[in-house]
Amino acid sequence: MPESVYRVTELIGVSTESWEAAARNAIETAGTTLRDLRIAEAHRFDVTIENGTVKSYRVRLDVSFKYEPDVTGSPAEQPEEWEHTRHELQ
Repeated sequence: MPESVYRVTELIGVSTESWEAAARNAIETAGTTLRDLRIAEAHRFDVTIENGTVKSYRVRLDVSFKYEPDVTGSPAEQPEEWEHTRHELQ
């Protein structure tokens, strides 16, 4: 069995409810277009404040998923690579 390569992407999830909901929003949204999500590591939490009140929670996640550089070719034709990218989801 060949070894796998995983891509790591940074996501920022936002919610008016909680950091947990913000993380869930990021993962569920990314899961609609990314296949084979594996692990998410939350590494930064913050809130937006308006007039002294918390308006939204934001969490920054590093998410890994199996890397498939060319989805148009067959799996045997796809070279395995690693890359780091950033995306913000709101």
